[in-house]
Amino acid sequence: MEIIYGNTLADRIKADMKQKIDDIRAEGARLPLLSVVLVGNDPASISYVRGKEKACSSIGMLQRTIRLDENVSQKELNDVIMSLNLDSEVDGILVQMPLPSHLDETAALELIDPQKDVDGLHPMNAGCLLTNRPGFIPCTPQGVMAMLDSIGCKDLSGKRAVVCGRSNLVGKPVALLLQNRNATVTIVHSKTPDIEKIASQADILIVAMGVAQMVNENWVKEGAVVIDVGINRVNGKLVGDCDFESVAKKASYVSPVPKGVGPMTVCMLLSNTLDAYHMHVQGE
Repeated sequence: MEIIYGNTLADRIKADMKQKIDDIRAEGARLPLLSVVLVGNDPASISYVRGKEKACSSIGMLQRTIRLDENVSQKELNDVIMSLNLDSEVDGILVQMPLPSHLDETAALELIDPQKDVDGLHPMNAGCLLTNRPGFIPCTPQGVMAMLDSIGCKDLSGKRAVVCGRSNLVGKPVALLLQNRNATVTIVHSKTPDIEKIASQADILIVAMGVAQMVNENWVKEGAVVIDVGINRVNGKLVGDCDFESVAKKASYVSPVPKGVGPMTVCMLLSNTLDAYHMHVQGE
């Protein structure tokens, strides 16, 4: 059994991006800029944004955080998003979720210019993914696919993939990405009967259920590749949706939590922003 360390892979990808940004700086051109909109004082959101700020800084990418009061109106939030859409210096826009309950998250996401939607959550980008056209792909699913690439799982013809979870953020998009690689894909969720039996037939098992250590060796086919997207805190310790020690008995490859998918998610956000920059520069 081998461990797929997302943090190591992310470091390699970020080193390559840093070199590209160093080259841009040497040419005297403007640098890529990611703008993050943070509403309120949710500790988890603040921590996530701080991580994105640090990641941008590590590769020389410009980053700007717009902090808004938790009582901000929908109109005020919309105005901020529209101003970023119109700002030619801004390449990527990310509205940190969740928003306070009085704000409409869907309306905010739909207002982002699809060409600056580096989170890949705008309906236009979702539609591009569905129809296998170029567009921004959500960061976590994109990170999962990069992890599969790193172990040689590129053409998945003849492979059966099972995705545990059906969220718009992970489950659905990663299922489409696997299908675009020619895998035969099944999505299972909390209402699926015999979920363990179905999962145990997978050559590639992607787990994004949001239930700590739910998946054990009984869910895993001998020699399967298991990617654990879950992140849960149990007794002060971060754990995934898989019982790592149990799953490792049968998997050929497995990703850990932490140091697995999480670092890849942030890395793909930077990658999308750099792609947006090049698209905007070419269009100027």
